[in-house]
Amino acid sequence: MMPFIKTHLPCDDCGSSDARSVDDAGWSHCFSCDTHKPVSSNAPETLSKPLSATKASKMIDATTFPAIASRGLTGASNRTYQCATQSNGETVFNYCNADGVVVAQKIRTADKDFRVSGDWADAMLYGQHLFSKGGKFVTVCEGEFDAIAAYQMMGSKWAAVSVKNGAASALKDCKKQFEWLNSYENIVICFDNDEAGIRASNQVAELFGNKAKVFRGKRNRKDACDYLVAGEEKEFNDTWWSADQYVPDGIIQGSTLLDEVMRPIEPSDVSYPFYELNKLTYGIRKGELVTITAGSGLGKSQFVREIIWHVLNKTEDNIGLLFLEESTRRTGLSIMSLAANKPLHLPDSRATDEEKLEAYDKTLGTDRIYLFDHFGSTSVDNIINRVRYLAKALGCYYIFLDHISIVVSAQGSGDERKAIDEIMTRLRMLVQETGIALICVSHLRRPEGKGHEEGSVTSLSQLRGSGSIAQLSDMVLGLERNGQAEDQTVRNTTKVRVLKNRFSGITGSAGQLLYDHETGRMTEYHEEDEL
Repeated sequence: MMPFIKTHLPCDDCGSSDARSVDDAGWSHCFSCDTHKPVSSNAPETLSKPLSATKASKMIDATTFPAIASRGLTGASNRTYQCATQSNGETVFNYCNADGVVVAQKIRTADKDFRVSGDWADAMLYGQHLFSKGGKFVTVCEGEFDAIAAYQMMGSKWAAVSVKNGAASALKDCKKQFEWLNSYENIVICFDNDEAGIRASNQVAELFGNKAKVFRGKRNRKDACDYLVAGEEKEFNDTWWSADQYVPDGIIQGSTLLDEVMRPIEPSDVSYPFYELNKLTYGIRKGELVTITAGSGLGKSQFVREIIWHVLNKTEDNIGLLFLEESTRRTGLSIMSLAANKPLHLPDSRATDEEKLEAYDKTLGTDRIYLFDHFGSTSVDNIINRVRYLAKALGCYYIFLDHISIVVSAQGSGDERKAIDEIMTRLRMLVQETGIALICVSHLRRPEGKGHEEGSVTSLSQLRGSGSIAQLSDMVLGLERNGQAEDQTVRNTTKVRVLKNRFSGITGSAGQLLYDHETGRMTEYHEEDEL
């Protein structure tokens, strides 16, 4: 192995900030990702094999182990760890194999550069050969000096080792020696108190679960050597003994949640426009994925428009609309119809220009409604990107997608179940990412016997796909209407059914809505009202 002439360099292959070194033969090696490649056209082909497989013909005869006053390390501690000091000011760290034989060396020059020699691949963690498996405590440090310092400050009683190449390769080094480290009852991670060290300590701690404890030192003490030089052995030991058991990000101790659980529970961010539906669902909450389903032509879009108009009036949030079966002109007129109480989207609508302008000012003219002009482009990626843009760039906290089946059919893969799984999974992740309330429309499979257009009862089992719509939705609402009934009232009455309710668990019938052709509106209807 050639000596390194440049060390602690960034690596373009893995992104490490300091794990790469360059030797005097023109070869680069990253100790984090193990990438070995030439950086010079003069690099000899004989060195083209990985650095970890090369061996030096000769190592330094390092057998002098004096105290290192600048580090506070005693001669006895250095002798134990085979930390030698040369007459030229270089420090030699002897690395051993499982048999305790020195097989590799790391040399630290007076200029704080490093080079290695010997069989680096066969070398264990620094100091590992000193301690048997199965002890009570082992401390893992980021550097050789720190391992010696920790061992010395703890009265030479507990095992202390160091990873081979600093924070950049800490995870890799510990994975390689997992069996030995995991044999200990407690594994204390004592890396440098900087960004790289903290990140590496969490990565290594995750390997060992509840055995791992993370040493969190003083802000002005970077590592174990800093404590030893400052004469703060007691402070180091106190911190070491009180090291917290590692808890992965996102895990919260229940006893810290008193203030959270004592706060009143808000039923929703906005209600639905229908009383009976609110009784079961408690309204709409941001961060929820709501699916509205019914047979073809049974008023799903009108039901959605009633919700849009209600949200527009009851909140100050922006609203995003992706109505994939119609033009933006049709969508805009349909929303304006709710404000005018007249079906402005129909050619025989009797509305003056003044009425239309007033309806426009109350809806599209509020600058709070954004529509997606899809031009026939309804691929999954396109829809996901537009929803994300509506949420993050335009501040739309309520987004309506009508309907999922068009997105699925646009994939052209022929596997409808797989396509539905993909779009629902990505929509679910997007809701979690952005915190929006996403209201989607989905078609149902045709049931056996009487169809949905004749008033067949809806159920989760009739949702299209492999079940992902039911599984990933927080709320599923089914609409039922006998569109072929002779009686006009029956023909225009929609029954609302809560098929899934993750918030309260209450499902079942949620009232009836009567559509008025004169006003173009849906209103709650009770049979006793007619009487």
